[in-house]
Amino acid sequence: MLLGIPKEIMSKENRVAALPETVEKYKKLGFDVIVETRAGSGVFQDDEDYQKAGAEIAPDAKVVYDKSDVILKVKEPLFNEKLEIHEIDMLKEGKIIITFLHPAAPSNHESVHRLCNRNITAFTMDGIPRTSKAQRMDTLTSMSAITGYKAVIIAASNLPKFIPMIGTSIGMIKPANILVIGTGVVGLQAIATAKRLGGIVKAVDIRPDARKEAESLGIKVSGFDAPPELAIGQGGYARSLPPEWVEKEREALSPFVAESDIIILSALVPGEVAPTLITKDMVESMRPGSVIVDVSIDQGGNCALTMPGNETVHKDIYICGIKNIPGSVAIHSTWLYANNMYYFVENLFKKGGSEFDMGDEIVKSSLVTYKGKIYHEGTLKAIGQLEQS
Repeated sequence: MLLGIPKEIMSKENRVAALPETVEKYKKLGFDVIVETRAGSGVFQDDEDYQKAGAEIAPDAKVVYDKSDVILKVKEPLFNEKLEIHEIDMLKEGKIIITFLHPAAPSNHESVHRLCNRNITAFTMDGIPRTSKAQRMDTLTSMSAITGYKAVIIAASNLPKFIPMIGTSIGMIKPANILVIGTGVVGLQAIATAKRLGGIVKAVDIRPDARKEAESLGIKVSGFDAPPELAIGQGGYARSLPPEWVEKEREALSPFVAESDIIILSALVPGEVAPTLITKDMVESMRPGSVIVDVSIDQGGNCALTMPGNETVHKDIYICGIKNIPGSVAIHSTWLYANNMYYFVENLFKKGGSEFDMGDEIVKSSLVTYKGKIYHEGTLKAIGQLEQS
């Protein structure tokens, strides 16, 4: 089997799905590898580095897609402006793609249907379960740690104020108020980074255990007390709250939003559309110059005004919807992602050849389309809800 590594085409995406060190590992497993020229340039890996590891170098993405049995990517397929063709249309029917698809997000439903109609087998790296067996493949955790850190840096660079308390000859400048909504891996890293910068940090989560973890970092954590059977899902992760409870959560969040200079939004439900927690009216209650960084945007976003993949300003409030924040910390994020991907591929094809085990929990959770059918539960749920509305 031939694994193909195209150069990522999303704006400011410097990551790559394989490094020379993982190419060597793939070769030892019996795979051949083809890499698009300059695919690793964003992490300072030359074509020669890949060739020394045993990879073939292709002159462009079209050759990679034409020759490969399996495409390994970082971000979802997009329209390749240089070649004037969508990446999905370059995939050969019956072949395999493994990447971050975020298939439940409404903005990606069209791509899921196209993959399905073209008989492409698609796996999404955000579908890997957070179990001990899957720990080495868990790209969500790997990327979340980076995202939480960089989200605060992005917020700081766009906030027209100091974050820490600053003493001046005129008097003391008050520290910024920072609100983190969702205290999973992203939220905890955001809290730690915001504290290092000297902000007054508060956090909100619907899960008692998650609040305790955040409190251990020495900040004030506010609870929104939904019944545990509604708020907590499998493995201790958040569940989608019923609409009436989401409205109650918005009401509880409103006063915190109005007093915040920075909001980091990271409330996610694994494999499903992110809940909309910040409404237009709530955004407009914030002080001019305030900042929202919505890192849940890959799954639809927590803020009603976030534009996927874009940075916007609404009535003097900066709203960041960048979809590839880890790409700005490309060296570390690529090293993590490439190794996560290697272990995923190793497990996927553990039977040898091109066959994979449909009974494997990791395979089932990450499979999106196969033989003209959609399998991903979160996507099926999201599409069904959209059609009913």
